[in-house]
Amino acid sequence: MFRICHGLNSAIGVRCMSRSSTFPLPPASNFQAKPYVGPEYSKVQKIKKENLVPCILSYYKKPLLIHEGKMQWLFDHTGRRYLDMFGGIVTVSVGHCHPKVNEAAIQQMGQLWHTTNIYMHPKIHEYAEKLASKMPGDLKVFYFVNSGSEANDLALFMARAHSKNFDIISLRNGYHGMSPYVMGITALSTWKFNVPIGGGIQHTMNPDVYRGPWGGSKCRDSPIQTTRQCDCPAGACEASEKYYEQLQDVFRYSVPSGHVAGFIAESIQGVGGTVQFPKGYLKKAYEIVKSNGGVCIADEVQTGFGRTGEHFWGFEMHGVVPDIVTLAKGIGNGYPMAAVVTTPTIAQSLGSALHFNTFGGNPVASAVGKAVLEVIEEEKLQKNSEVVGTHLLLRLAQLRNEFAEIVGDVRGKGLMIGLELVADAQTRTPMSSTNFMDIWEDCKDMGLLVGRGGLNGNVMRIKPPMCITTEDADFTCEVIKKALENYLEKRRKNLS
Repeated sequence: MFRICHGLNSAIGVRCMSRSSTFPLPPASNFQAKPYVGPEYSKVQKIKKENLVPCILSYYKKPLLIHEGKMQWLFDHTGRRYLDMFGGIVTVSVGHCHPKVNEAAIQQMGQLWHTTNIYMHPKIHEYAEKLASKMPGDLKVFYFVNSGSEANDLALFMARAHSKNFDIISLRNGYHGMSPYVMGITALSTWKFNVPIGGGIQHTMNPDVYRGPWGGSKCRDSPIQTTRQCDCPAGACEASEKYYEQLQDVFRYSVPSGHVAGFIAESIQGVGGTVQFPKGYLKKAYEIVKSNGGVCIADEVQTGFGRTGEHFWGFEMHGVVPDIVTLAKGIGNGYPMAAVVTTPTIAQSLGSALHFNTFGGNPVASAVGKAVLEVIEEEKLQKNSEVVGTHLLLRLAQLRNEFAEIVGDVRGKGLMIGLELVADAQTRTPMSSTNFMDIWEDCKDMGLLVGRGGLNGNVMRIKPPMCITTEDADFTCEVIKKALENYLEKRRKNLS
C-alpha cells in the first residue's frame, strides 16, 4: 500500500490516506486556511437532520463540511484542500473571496448597508451604468432582484404584460428555477412537484445533437463535436432545421395563432447537462416567436459574464439579441443577487401598477456586482475562460477517445463544460447512478469537486471559477482519468 498525501505542504493543509495506488497531486498553493473552530462534524449532521428541510441534499456519501475558500480552492473542516471545478454551482465567477470583491463589500458595509430604492443611493446607479455598457442593442433597463428563479419569474411576467398574450414556450430539458411560476417552464421531471404550476406553458423538443434524434459531428459551436455521424453540408445544419420543424409544430397545434407571449432558453443548458443547440437553431426560434407576437428571453444565469469565453454573453454565440435577459449566479461571485434587463419599451409594461423588490439593488449588492465586472475586465477572465476552457475541452476529448466505452460525450464552450458517462456508447444508454457515483466520489477523494447534471444524473458538470489555470485543468483531467481507470478495473474484477 502506498501512503498518499493531499497537498504539497502544511500551508495548504495536508491529509494522508492509504490507497492501493498513487493518484495526482494538485497544483501548489501558498494560501493557508485558518483552523476550523465551528461545531463538530457530528453536531452539524445532527442540526442538518433536525433543522433543515430534507430536500436540501448534500453531495457525496459523507458530505463535505467546507469552512473556507480562496480563489479556485475550497477547504474542509480538517484543512484538506479541494479544487473547486463547480464554482458553487456556477456561481463563483472570479474566485472564492476575491480580495477586490471582498474589499468592495466591506467598504460599502461600513458606509451604508441598506436603504431600499425609495431613496436614491449612488451604487445602484454606478452599477447599472457599467452593466449596461456590457449589453448590446437597446438592452439597458435593469430590474435588480435576488435570485435566478426570481429573475426568470419576473421575465415571464414582463413578457405577458408587454405582449398581452399568455402562452410561454420553453425547451424540454431546460432548467429555469424552482419558484411556483417558473417550475412550469423548467422541463425536467426530477425537478417537478405534483402540484399545480405555471399555466400556459408549452414545451418543445430539445435540440440536443447528442441525445436527440438528429445531429452529429458538424452541428455545435464548440471546439469539441459529438462523435455521431453528420451529413450536414458545409455552412448548413440539417439537424437545426429538423428541430426547428418541431418548434413550428408547437405554433401550428399548441398555441393560439399569432398570440404567444414569449420563448425562453438558456444559451447552453446547465442543470440539464451542458447541452448545446445546433448552429442556427436559436436564431430561427427567435424569428418565429417574434412573428407570432412574442418576446425572446435569454436565460444567462449560468452562461453570462464571460464564462463561454468567446463572448461576454452566451446568447451572442447564437447571433441573436434577446428582448429580455436574466442574470444571476456569477453576477455577484456568490453574493445573492440577480437582475432582469430589457428594453425601455418593454420596461414600461411594469408601469401599469406598483412593483417593488425590497433588497434588489441593495447598496452592498451593487458594490459587489460592480467589483465583479471590474475584476473580469482587469484580470481578463473572459479570455482566460476561452484559453483554459479550450485546453480543458481538448484534453477531455482525449479522455473520451481513450475511454470510449464509458465516456459518451464531451461538450461545451469556455468554462461551461459537460462530460457525459454512459453504460453503452453505441446506444448512448446513460450510466447508472450507482456507477456514476463511484467515479464521482473517487474524484472527490482525490481532491477534485465537479457537479452532476442531466436528467439521468450522468453528466459531470465542470463550471469552475474563471480564474483557474491550465495546471488546474490538467489536474482535473488527470483525476478524472484515474477515476475512470479505477472504475473499469473494479468492473473487470467484478466480472471475473
